[in-house]
This record gives sequence, structure tokens and C-alpha cells, in this order.
Amino acid sequence: MTGPATYWRTVRHLKLGQITGRIAFRLHRPRADVRPPPPRADVSGRWVAPAQRGQSLHAPATFDLLGERHALDEVGWNGAGVARLWRYHQHYFDDLGALGAEERTALHAALIERWIAENPPGRGAGWEPYPLSLRVVRWIQWLIAGHAAPPAMVESLAVQARWLARRLETHLLGNHLFANAKALVFAGLFFAGNEAVAWRRIGQEILLRQLPEQILADGGQFERSPMYHALALEDVLDLIDAIDAFATGDAEVEPLRDALADRVPAMLRWLGAMTHPDGTLGRFNDCADGIAPGNAELFRFAGELGFAAAADNGERGVVALAESGYVRVERDGATALLDVAPIGPDYLPGHAHADTLSFELSLGGRKVVVNGGTSRYGEGADRQHERATAAHSTVEVEGRSSSEVWAGFRVGRRARTETPHIAHGAAGAVSVSCAHDGYAHLAGHPIHRRRWSFDDATLTVDDTVSNPASYALARFHLAPGLTLQASGPRRWLVEEGDATLAVVDVVAGDAHVEPSGHAPRFGVVEPTVCLAVALADGRALTRWTWQR
Repeated sequence: MTGPATYWRTVRHLKLGQITGRIAFRLHRPRADVRPPPPRADVSGRWVAPAQRGQSLHAPATFDLLGERHALDEVGWNGAGVARLWRYHQHYFDDLGALGAEERTALHAALIERWIAENPPGRGAGWEPYPLSLRVVRWIQWLIAGHAAPPAMVESLAVQARWLARRLETHLLGNHLFANAKALVFAGLFFAGNEAVAWRRIGQEILLRQLPEQILADGGQFERSPMYHALALEDVLDLIDAIDAFATGDAEVEPLRDALADRVPAMLRWLGAMTHPDGTLGRFNDCADGIAPGNAELFRFAGELGFAAAADNGERGVVALAESGYVRVERDGATALLDVAPIGPDYLPGHAHADTLSFELSLGGRKVVVNGGTSRYGEGADRQHERATAAHSTVEVEGRSSSEVWAGFRVGRRARTETPHIAHGAAGAVSVSCAHDGYAHLAGHPIHRRRWSFDDATLTVDDTVSNPASYALARFHLAPGLTLQASGPRRWLVEEGDATLAVVDVVAGDAHVEPSGHAPRFGVVEPTVCLAVALADGRALTRWTWQR
């Protein structure tokens, strides 16, 4: 039950500017400025094709988004017929730069005209700052690529930029404010004259202030979501691309380009480290396929912009992403991604899950142990379950989540992790240990500690809860397509068809199998199973072995 205490544990972490900004955002609604646009600037430098996504628009005007397909004539641009996130994506215009987009140029031009005619300035979801910001960038990229502007498109871009400059999401901060600033920089480069310079300066000032905070020293985006990190990397590369096209050598813009370029190598390294051998991102916090461009496209884009590190898709051995709080261990054909991180910035935990001390494991190119993933946003039971500890490969105590996730994007009490300890042993053995206090408010003040030990094609996962009287359950969710077969009183086989991928010995604790689900992308949940191990006297120890 959500009560005053939960609200207090949530709002006490907010910045004052978020509170005052929210009040101002709700009370002040500007009038749309429909004056003629400034003149267009010339593309004087090199332009690289941005990272592409999959196709999401089909003739005559049908959107295929987040696992749902709807015709524009049926659902329109606004209204309650579809989820809010689907509406947002509808207004992004991502298909303008998608795979095969050149074959849909006429369809895109007609859709742009229709959007302008059916979305009057300042009205509807498309004029909310975040979808507006993404659309401004997509439209400008489409025009830079050489497409002829449909009637009123350039005029609409100027109206949108003016609206955005007075509707910045300073109450949300994070990736929303970053997207706002990116769009203003794009508009400020695409247009010429004093008004355009003012837009660009507003965006540039925000970006120079936000970059050191939002991109951590190890290259990770500060919300600790691999998906949002990939989106942040795309933002950084898009901005460099636009600066190179419009403002190469401009002394006033160079500080921004330098600040962006300085972060790209570490961001690429982080993305590679948080990627499984099959090319998919680790499912930590909100993360799903199909939202950000795939790694191959991001590496290609970065490489064409001159960043040689884009060719590297991860390192071997142990990679400690200290500021973000993740560790990648690669040994004996196994790749493990370990979460020893805080759930995210205290004032912005909206995309956090209660996944502290969870992990994912691949053997060869096959994912074996996973977290539950993200299939939807909103405030329903499915969203609450997917954020809860029970949906992740970690330990749940007394049926509670390690962090107090609620209301879709809220977090009250937060798990705090200690500094992880990484130890290297003989013949390449390595162990990683960490603890958190997310359950310390419960009776007996239990502390969960987990140690992962890798040695000779074996992973030993040792979980302890400091109060042995607490009921605790360690869950290991398997990737879809895998099954668990008992092979003795304390041994389980992880199988794919007739092949045994791993043997799990339950050395301490009592194991059983539970049904589970895994969400690879929005709108999709695939059935799977979970090995659940009840701690005995405060301990569960499982030993996973495999063939090299």
C-alpha cells in the first residue's frame, strides 16, 4: 500500500529545481509563435548517415510500434485508443531514417504534410517537449539527407523550435532535458540568423552542463540502463554529425564538439562491455530491443565519424565499470554481466528496477541466465512486476523488492551497495563480491551479500542474508527456449532440446522450479522457467558448470 511515508521517501530526493520547474511547467503555457522561419543555413561540411532502426511505417499510413500495429485513420494522432508511449513513438518519425527509408520517401513526405495539417501548434501529444524534440531532429536529418521539404515543413520546424525553447523539461532533467537541448542545437545549426544562434546557445549551454553529469567517467549513461545508454550514444554521435555538417571550425561551437567527442570512446567501450556475445544488451533497469539502434549500426556510425574504437565489441577478461557499477567477466566460454550498481541517480530513478546484485550469463553465444526485461511502461500490474526483484536473477527477502519501486516510474526506499571487491586467483580464477542494504528496514535488518566465483568452467554463486530467520529466495531466470530437468536430489540440468548447456548443483538451499517470463522487447513476453532456491540458515550456494 502506498502511503505518505512512500511519497516522502520518493520526493525527498528531488532537486528543488524539479519541484519549482514542475509548477512552472504546469502553470505557464506559451502561445505558439508562427512568424516566418529564419533562413536555412548551408551544409558546408561532411554529413554521415545516422544510425538506422527497423522499419516502423507502412503504406498508406500504418504504424508498427512497440509490438502493436495501428492505422492512422483508425487511431488518429491523439486520444486514448493506444498507450501513451505508443503515441509518443508515433510522433517521433523514426521511420524517416529507418532501414529502406529511401523507398518510402513519398510516404514520408505525405505523412509530414498530414502531421502539420492535423496537429495545430501547441495542441496534442506531438507538441509535448520530448516527442517534439525527437521529431525536430528526425525532420532536420531527413532534409539534410537531400529530401525536398514538403509545403510548410520548414515553417513548422521553426514554430516547433520556438515552442520547445519555452517548454524545456527542467522538471524532469535526465534524458528528456538532453533531448530538448539536442533539438535546439539541431534547429540552431539548421537555420541561420540571430534567432537560430539563440536556440543553439540555449541547447549548447544545457549540454555542456549536463554532459559531465549524465555521462559517467567510465562512459556509462547515469541512469544505468544499457538501452538508455545506447540512446545517449546515438544523441552524442548525432550532435557531432550535425556540427560537422554545419559548423566545422566554428570557434563558438567547437567546445561542444570537443566535449562530445571526448566521451565517445568510453561510451563505445561501455556499450561493448554490457553486450552479450549474441549482440543483445544486458537487461538491467528499463531495457528492451528495438528502441535504440542496434550495436552494429552505432559502431558503424561512430566509425564513419572517425572513432576507431567503434570496431571493438567488448573486452576479454574482467571489465570493471566502476562509476556505473557493473562488472563484465569473460572466462572459459562464459560471459557474465554483474550488477553491483546503485539503481540510478537519486533524483531521477524513473527507469530503475529493483535488480540490485542481479546478473546475466551467456555460455558461448547462448544466453542462459537473464533478467525479466521490459515489455511495457505505465502503472499497471505488469509494469510493477517487471520492475520488482522477483523478476530478476537475484535474491528476494520476505517477498519484498530490494528497492521500493511503485507507480510505474517512482522509487521510494533505495538499495545502497557497498564498494564491490574483485579478487584474482591462480590460473585466471576471479571472484566478485558485493552487499546491499535494501532489506535493512525489515525485521532483523537483513543484509544481502552475493559472491560470484569463476574458475575452470564453473561459476559459483554464494548468497547470504545476515538474518537467518528471514525468508529469502534466490531466483535464476533462464532465457526462453531453455528447460530445467532434475538429475538427482540437488542437481539440475539446463537443457536446450536434447543438449545440456550447464549443470547446476545446489550445494546450500532448497531448490524448485517456477514458471517465469522474459520480455525481449516492448509488447512481447516469452514464457520460460526459473530455478528458485530458498536460503537455508541464511545461505544459498549454487554451482554452475559447463563444457568449454
